[in-house]
Amino acid sequence: MAENKRDYYEVLGLQKGASDDEIKKAYRHMAKKYHPDMNPNNPEAEVKFKEANEAYAVLSDPEKKARYDQYGFAGVDPNAGGFGGFGDFGGGFGGFEDISDIFSSFFGGGGSSRRNGPVRGEDIGVRISLSFEEAVFGCKKEVAYNRIQKCSDCGGTGAEKGSSVETCSVCGGTGQVRVQQRTPLGMMQTTRTCDSCGGSGKHIKNPCSGCKGKGYVKISKKLDVTIPAGIDDGQRIILRGEGNEGRNGGSAGDLAIAVSVRRHSLFERDGDNVYCEVPITFVEASLGAEIDVPMLDGSSQKYEIPEGTQTGTSFTLKGKGIQNVNSRRKGDLIFTVVVEVPKNLSREQKDILRSFEKSCGNTNNVKKDSFFKNWFNKDK
Repeated sequence: MAENKRDYYEVLGLQKGASDDEIKKAYRHMAKKYHPDMNPNNPEAEVKFKEANEAYAVLSDPEKKARYDQYGFAGVDPNAGGFGGFGDFGGGFGGFEDISDIFSSFFGGGGSSRRNGPVRGEDIGVRISLSFEEAVFGCKKEVAYNRIQKCSDCGGTGAEKGSSVETCSVCGGTGQVRVQQRTPLGMMQTTRTCDSCGGSGKHIKNPCSGCKGKGYVKISKKLDVTIPAGIDDGQRIILRGEGNEGRNGGSAGDLAIAVSVRRHSLFERDGDNVYCEVPITFVEASLGAEIDVPMLDGSSQKYEIPEGTQTGTSFTLKGKGIQNVNSRRKGDLIFTVVVEVPKNLSREQKDILRSFEKSCGNTNNVKKDSFFKNWFNKDK
């Protein structure tokens, strides 16, 4: 049968020579992902769960791992002879006597009692796109998503109205049966899914026509969600209990709404602060002026820039930024002036500027004068 098996390292997603910690971590991930409790009515998940158990039983044991690394499956096959045996993997759980040992070791609880115990519903994630203004000032958005909940026809029992659900006589409603196996180490007791009820612990003679006996259905749901002012790109809104409904009395999961904010044509955001560029004329920069600065709400505010303002100079308007999403505090609006150099000048305008430049001499261009002096004298 070895030729039909996948390599144990491949099963756990590892490379040959993986450390004990890597093996344990990989097995823990696989056991959580494919455990029958988390994958009801999924035969493929059960197969992968058993594969992971079998792989871990070998790779977690130094002696068996060494034989497997050297001889492959023949080194750990009890029917191959010459290497010793350690029992049948069919119902085993990776070196643990019982599935509850796995949960006690890894997850802090017994597995056999959890199968029909309360199971929390899965969380659901959706993404919404907001304009810059919607994120800054807040808004209401309709969110549509699919949710799993109890069938309204049968109330989650899975049985047609008027019919009852019977407890499985084989497992007594636990969904699991204990079996004993003879191994070279003696009799071993293991726990496996009940074949009679498929692990549900019950039998439904007349399945509900609405949910086909599953007890749960997928529905489309819409919610009006309030988006708080100040929310930023990449942040999430969590709506408790709006995810998939739980099973066996378990609580519902959450709805996680991931926010994506579109870029603005003028403003850029950094936390609660906002940045923008404001063009000014050469004359305004030279003489100083009262200019209009754009605000987030579409209005403008007057601001007096001083005489001799250089292009790239930044000014701060305190408290004119974005409201913090968790408080009433607001960030700042920082604007940078960009001096616009005039183009397409007339001959008369050019003559005026040449005359102006000549009249300035070196006193009005200190930076330019010192720059070239330093450059030409740097090697002297």
